[in-house]
Amino acid sequence: MKKHEILFLIPLLFHTGNMTKAKDRARDLGIPFQGTPGLLNAITDVAGVQVGHSTIISGSGKLIVGKGPVRTGVSAVLPRGANSMQDPVFAGWYSLNGNGEMTGTTWVEESGLLEGPVMITNTHSVGVVRDAVIAWRVKQGKPDPGGYWWSLPVVAETYDGFLNDINGFHVQEKHVFESLKNTTSGSVQEGSVGGGTGMVCHGFKGGIGTSSRIFSIQGTQYTLGVLVQANYGARKDLTIAGVPVGTEIPDLQRERHTAQTFHEGDGSIIVVVATDVPLISHQLKRLARRVPLGIARVGTVAHNGSGDIFIAFSTANSGAGFKQNIAQIEMLPNEFLNPVFTATVQATEEAIINALMAAETMEGINNNKVYALPHDRLKKIMRKYNR
Repeated sequence: MKKHEILFLIPLLFHTGNMTKAKDRARDLGIPFQGTPGLLNAITDVAGVQVGHSTIISGSGKLIVGKGPVRTGVSAVLPRGANSMQDPVFAGWYSLNGNGEMTGTTWVEESGLLEGPVMITNTHSVGVVRDAVIAWRVKQGKPDPGGYWWSLPVVAETYDGFLNDINGFHVQEKHVFESLKNTTSGSVQEGSVGGGTGMVCHGFKGGIGTSSRIFSIQGTQYTLGVLVQANYGARKDLTIAGVPVGTEIPDLQRERHTAQTFHEGDGSIIVVVATDVPLISHQLKRLARRVPLGIARVGTVAHNGSGDIFIAFSTANSGAGFKQNIAQIEMLPNEFLNPVFTATVQATEEAIINALMAAETMEGINNNKVYALPHDRLKKIMRKYNR
């Protein structure tokens, strides 16, 4: 076994099965956030929602297109678990800045429904992931066991070309199948996993993060969860619980050993919002429009080179999507939406910080290096500002 293969053996073990190394999350360090999280503080606190990853890490040193180094993957969110294909959910989407892609959204906008999973990967793997999701659905023979006629999968991306051989097209159909097979309703792996493997956030190592909130409306308790793939933001703008962490840590900048041009702040962020509040499509679009307020708390101006795209869905109203006659649905009146908006903003903010907390320092192509947010220094900075 070669040296670089040993270095990346352990991260590979983390994405298979249910063996997950416990990592400090933002609340473990005492960082204060508003609102009450669910049991797992994850999008999977919303009953029925499942998340899975497939992580691809191999090679080191000089970039050889098609061979590596590889630092990428794919993540899957199933709104209703194994029943997601037969039972669509009401959904809405929104783009703050459109230098990115989320396929299938024109049909989400038109129909008000999301059928099947939400997939997240790197920019140049959107096509293969989309095709693989269709193949996956065909293999299942659902919803019609006699044949599967058409599909418009939702696949989103952020750019990992600073660390990953993005033009090597290393994400394959088998990785998409693996991410879907790995979906679970339990704890969600965060940081450098799945689609978030090679991502950078505010100049630190970024990736996948999640958080949730529970709240009551008219005496009924509801849950809202958020999952992010964070690959955006300038260092100087990074703010945690109101503290200017980015300006307090001006060092640990990413190391470049490549001719590529990167502009600070470029990148993207994909956000998936799930809730069990009975909302219909136009209300869920309103929810997606609140996501930028959560990102803004962490610090961003939605740079020109950033794709900031969000989708929100509700697991309520099961059975309404494929109803063959008039569907009876429930809808929360608009005047009661403020707690849902609040939960969206709060969970989005915390999910991004959790992504930063979980990610570890990584070297990629041409020995380009991105440092993890140092927990010890973060704690000292928070104490300095009495946070």
